[in-house]
Amino acid sequence: MSRYNFKETEAKWQALWAERRSFAAPEDRSRPKYYVMEMFPYPSGRIHMGHVRNYALGDVIARYKRAKGFNVLHPMGWDAFGLPAENAAMEKKTHPAAWTYDNIAAMRAQLKAMGLSLDWDREFATCDPDYYRHQQAMLLDFFDAGLVYRKEASVNWDPVDQTVLANEQVIEGRGWRTGAIVERRKLSQWFFKITAYSDELLDSLAGLERWPAKVRLMQENWIGRSEGARAFFGLSGGSDRLEIFTTRPDTLFGASFAALAADHPLALELAAAEPGLAAFIEECRKTATTAEALETVEKKGYRTRLEAVHPFDPSWTLPIYVANFVLMEYGTGAIFGCPAHDQRDLDFARKYGLPVTPVVCPPDEDAKTFVIADTAYVDDGRIINSRFLDGLDVEAGKRAAIAELVKRGAGEGTVHYRLRDWLVSRQRYWGCPIPMIHCGDCGIVPVPRQDLPVLLPDDVTFDRPGNPLEHHPTWKNVPCPRCGKPARRETDTLDTFVDSSWYFIRYCSPKNRERPVDPAAAGYWMPVDQYIGGVEHAILHLLYSRFFTRAMKKVGLLDLDEPFAGLFTQGMVCHETYRDAAGNWLLPEQVKKGADGNLASVEDGGPVETGRSEKMSKSKKNVVDPSHIIDSYGADTARWFMLSDSPPDRDLEWTTAGVEGAWKFSQRLWRLVIERLSTLPPKDAPMPASNDPHAEALRRATHKTIAGVTDDIEKFHFNKAVARLYEFVNTITESLGAAGNGASPPNAGFAWALREAFEALARLAGPMMPHLAEELWERLGHSQLLAETPWPEADRALTVDANVTIAVQVNGKLRTTMELPRDAAQPAVEAAALADEAVKRALDGKPPRKVIVVPNRIVNVVV
Repeated sequence: MSRYNFKETEAKWQALWAERRSFAAPEDRSRPKYYVMEMFPYPSGRIHMGHVRNYALGDVIARYKRAKGFNVLHPMGWDAFGLPAENAAMEKKTHPAAWTYDNIAAMRAQLKAMGLSLDWDREFATCDPDYYRHQQAMLLDFFDAGLVYRKEASVNWDPVDQTVLANEQVIEGRGWRTGAIVERRKLSQWFFKITAYSDELLDSLAGLERWPAKVRLMQENWIGRSEGARAFFGLSGGSDRLEIFTTRPDTLFGASFAALAADHPLALELAAAEPGLAAFIEECRKTATTAEALETVEKKGYRTRLEAVHPFDPSWTLPIYVANFVLMEYGTGAIFGCPAHDQRDLDFARKYGLPVTPVVCPPDEDAKTFVIADTAYVDDGRIINSRFLDGLDVEAGKRAAIAELVKRGAGEGTVHYRLRDWLVSRQRYWGCPIPMIHCGDCGIVPVPRQDLPVLLPDDVTFDRPGNPLEHHPTWKNVPCPRCGKPARRETDTLDTFVDSSWYFIRYCSPKNRERPVDPAAAGYWMPVDQYIGGVEHAILHLLYSRFFTRAMKKVGLLDLDEPFAGLFTQGMVCHETYRDAAGNWLLPEQVKKGADGNLASVEDGGPVETGRSEKMSKSKKNVVDPSHIIDSYGADTARWFMLSDSPPDRDLEWTTAGVEGAWKFSQRLWRLVIERLSTLPPKDAPMPASNDPHAEALRRATHKTIAGVTDDIEKFHFNKAVARLYEFVNTITESLGAAGNGASPPNAGFAWALREAFEALARLAGPMMPHLAEELWERLGHSQLLAETPWPEADRALTVDANVTIAVQVNGKLRTTMELPRDAAQPAVEAAALADEAVKRALDGKPPRKVIVVPNRIVNVVV
């Protein structure tokens, strides 16, 4: 009776919730809607602790909002396309689809074991043809609207995965998934014209008030709007000119060289006649195309035979280099180097012996003696060594330089964005086919809509490097829809970030076969009220989703701009790392405490070195299997620990002691209620006409806890809500002792207050420990499910203490405190203060000149 059997209880309530379809979300316009979702998982085969934390956070909000009267949509699906499935197919000799759907089945069972309040009727996987057929139709809509195009471009090539990567998927020059050094290649690729919304995506960030400031800043920096100038440098010995974009026209007089991207048309033209330059360009192609990757490479250049003529002085020429740190995709693919005020340019100038002329002087430096050593000066100051710009500040210098460029016909002011169009082609099999056909006579021809979806062939092999669709003997060969001649399917598939850029919209009407989303359903459910996921998706997924929503609006599928009204980014789950004497990583279960108290290997008893706590990862083996925790302690214990240990936006340190503490609390909570059920009045018993002080104190504690936990959940302070419930259990236990022998309340008033406290405890714990709370609610005599019961409302009169503590000062110095009835009359407060012995001693017989009373807070006696 006194031990909580979580295995039976959790299975019982999960089955009943499913039978009752307690978490289904039909459209109900009589109630306010609330759409809460977590970023959907990739079906890798097992959930991990990051999933447990992420979905526990969302489930608290979903259950709370449902209890508050909202019609809650809380869906789940699977981000199911991607290269890991192809890699598994090669390693395990299975088909990517079989591997994916087997993993989905396993992970679905694990998620259901967590007791999440999900509407499983809306479940889908992005690899389902019923999903990606709509994605293909939308791509055709976007193509017709000018938002999709194909062009040849320098791309990031992952030599391991044998596919193109978007700039956002290159991390410090390496592929985001494989870690391989990324190369630069020239390929014809498909793009989404996200730059058409650069200003809108940037300006709308200010309205996302319920997004973390750090995420908005990251997106702002990625879009990277900058004002600058297009400057035209003449070319020595000819009438052509070189166009350069710069954000610092004020530093033009500090120029010491010009540099071209390896793919710049002028560089390629020169390379045709210079084998050395051609070889250098080939070397440049072995580096990635992102600005971040190029920051880390050694700056190299090849001096061409041309020189650039300075736009402000026809007699001033600069050497022109082809440089490995200049990208064709940014600006115009050409720069002028001002070494004194750009560290990259300074490193390059020192390497090749080029002049370094400071043209911006710090405010506290003498222009005559100011020099640049090893560090470029990049802050504000006054312009020097710049002829007609001398003496101006930087901003004024920019304006004056642009005006002079315009006057000379050598340039103009302009706006530049760091954001590039979204490259979506991927050379792989397990992805959404791009519904385009290449015809020798007709060019690019969209697949007729009646022929959608373009299905992936099942009979593919992975025994050759590269894209299996390209190697398939028949799939790519089709007649042209226009002329009927032999043609070729597009064999590239879409970046999986396309799949995840609209799935939240599909959840609104996942069974609709006619269109991606029913407009009425989208109008009811969208935008997502609360989105929860990792900050690592702050740029890629969130920015793409914002673009996709606008693109769907443009083609008439939605009437919405921003998909996510609220965003919460949770912290990581961390654990200590362990290594044996040979340096091998060990799992936590492979480590034990030795006889000497130090950590040892379970296998051989050898010494184990403890490393720092890091994000749980398979590579370092510092992972804990959620299924093991749920099997050993129950889902409620895992959820409770995830919510209790630290603020949800910060990293959480996983400890065995912490989990055991959560387990012990669940047992304590169970015993506290179950062992006293026989002493409680019936659930509908009226409140007694009067209460003794013990009952009154318990009722005040109950309603203060209701108010506090409600406020904590509203603010996402889940760890504070948990702490309040710990405190509330202690208060109930102390009240039982104070009232006389905990198991037998002495009077009807206290018994009624105890039932009220127990019922509030079950209802408040419900979003966090739903199975235990549901069982307690039933044991307390309720036939209605707790999952369908309204949230408790605090009696505000009981949340305010009858007495207040008032500080008493004499001439501003604290002398004592006193307990008085709240809102006591001012004469009574003054009299009590002047009667206090500490105040009398401070007055030393002197009469007070004035007594100032701040109601319920302070009395200041002025002598």
